[in-house]
Amino acid sequence: MIFADLNYKQHYSDIHESLVRLLESKFEDVQHGLQGDSWIWVFEGGDKVEVDTFYSMKHQVKCSNISSRIPEKVIDILKSECEVFVYLEPEHEPHEV
Repeated sequence: MIFADLNYKQHYSDIHESLVRLLESKFEDVQHGLQGDSWIWVFEGGDKVEVDTFYSMKHQVKCSNISSRIPEKVIDILKSECEVFVYLEPEHEPHEV
């Protein structure tokens, strides 16, 4: 499920490292990669939040557990780095439809 879209002027590859550093400063378990697409995974309390560009040219905040509180925490942290559009209701990713 897509919870939010990030908005910034740079290409996603130019902002990848700053997003990783920001999330690593707030969460203990962060994995990431940049190869064609940017992906950042944040793990906490058995949940995983994905911040990636797999279906967009800008990062999106995603989580398969719709009742998880972690997406909200990640979104609040990302708001300090860029503009974030939060969906009123999470939307399905293309592969979930």
